[in-house]
Amino acid sequence: MLDTQSILEVLRPVQDPELHKSLVELNMIRNVTVDGGKVSFTLVLTTPACPLREFIVEDCQTAVKKLPGVETVEVEVTAETPQQKSLPDRTSVPGIKNIIAISSGKGGVGKSSVAVNVAVALAAKGAKVGLLDADIYGPNAPNMFGLSDAKIAVKQGSNSEILEPAFNHGVKLISMAFLIDPDQPVIWRGPMLNGIIRQFLYQVEWGELDYLIVDMPPGTGDAQLTMAQAVPMAGAVIVTTPQTVSLIDARRGLKMFQQLGVNLLGIVENMSYFIPPDLPEKSYDLFGSGGGERTARELDLPLLGCVPLEIALREGGDNGIPIVVADPESASAKALVAIAEQIAAKVSIAAFA
Repeated sequence: MLDTQSILEVLRPVQDPELHKSLVELNMIRNVTVDGGKVSFTLVLTTPACPLREFIVEDCQTAVKKLPGVETVEVEVTAETPQQKSLPDRTSVPGIKNIIAISSGKGGVGKSSVAVNVAVALAAKGAKVGLLDADIYGPNAPNMFGLSDAKIAVKQGSNSEILEPAFNHGVKLISMAFLIDPDQPVIWRGPMLNGIIRQFLYQVEWGELDYLIVDMPPGTGDAQLTMAQAVPMAGAVIVTTPQTVSLIDARRGLKMFQQLGVNLLGIVENMSYFIPPDLPEKSYDLFGSGGGERTARELDLPLLGCVPLEIALREGGDNGIPIVVADPESASAKALVAIAEQIAAKVSIAAFA
């Protein structure tokens, strides 16, 4: 006889392929109903951007169909992103479950482009996402979001002013660019930079977020120290190109996060190869090849993905329409979406570790 218990028992051996634990034991199978030979239940994933979603659904359906009398199996898929573990010496941001730093050892490697497209890709999957532009000296995220002319509201809170973030492409955004004139340089020493980053963390009306992506400035300076020491971070991603000079600096950035006790989610190799628009079947290794994979292997870290260099990727950043929105079928967009899914999966693993 089919009942809820028999369904749960047959699903018990089915594991989350990333967490390697039973879906039933993880309370990811809920609302089981049986109507004659029709079985339905809810599968609650740990992220809306789960890269193995279809694989898990298929495993569940296959397991249940082995029971005698089962005619159809309907699976409703939802997600509940886990809260990253708190740390006693760091202050969590209320409402934000996971803070992810996108960083690089040197400038010019496309870190901001990766950060923006990862944020938009996660939002498109159904996650609640914000992006904090922590590059105070060179804030350009608003341009990439098509928000270069946007103004943000400042409200008086109970103890201090509260900033209301801008919003586009499904992502909430805060940046120094909203607070200064377009041509105004930010000529600050470290303590002032530390203060504005903390303001962006704690005095912005972020609301409820699954992921806050932090677009870090290049290098290993004050901004990185402030982020690592102020809040518990779900992890950091290092962006590099295959070029040797970039890889040398990327290793320094990786070591910095390790010394600060920040979980490293992996490496993204940007500008892996160039695809000419008139010859899409061709590719050219402008900055070398295999550097990201080699570095990831040497440091025992995941290579989260390789993003090709396409003209449309650059145009998307200039026009304020990220490539994952402007041309989702392009090679770079597909690579960036896959990277976003890998980052989400690694964050879930860290939360359950």
